[in-house]
Amino acid sequence: MVLESFSFEETFNIAFEYGKNAKPGQVICLSGELGTGKTVFSQGFAKGLGIEEPISSPTFTILQVYDEGRLPLYHFDVYRLSDVSEMDEIGYEEYFYADGVCLVEWGNLFPEIMPEDCIYITIEKDLEKGFDYRRITVQ
Repeated sequence: MVLESFSFEETFNIAFEYGKNAKPGQVICLSGELGTGKTVFSQGFAKGLGIEEPISSPTFTILQVYDEGRLPLYHFDVYRLSDVSEMDEIGYEEYFYADGVCLVEWGNLFPEIMPEDCIYITIEKDLEKGFDYRRITVQ
């Protein structure tokens, strides 16, 4: 499925709907170049889960856990990891197979650990359609 967004708010709202409909145990691999809106998507997704606290990309901490929503959110940002063994050190399986939802920014860097039923969401810019345009592909 391909969705189009022409603003920050539209991207946020698309993600909000995915968060509202998220199910326990889902793992979502979120990819896109720097500046395409992965953090905006993460913020909308978290809001859809009922999480009110500010959401930022856990670039330096790698994992941020949010427990206040209707489901726990395990928000990974694996951009700075150089090897899949670093995911083992974090204990990713404990989160991937828990009752919450995992949102893994840059998860496409480590496809070998993504579950078979992982949802892949790719966000892309197309400047010909406008500065704020985003193509959101869900597989």
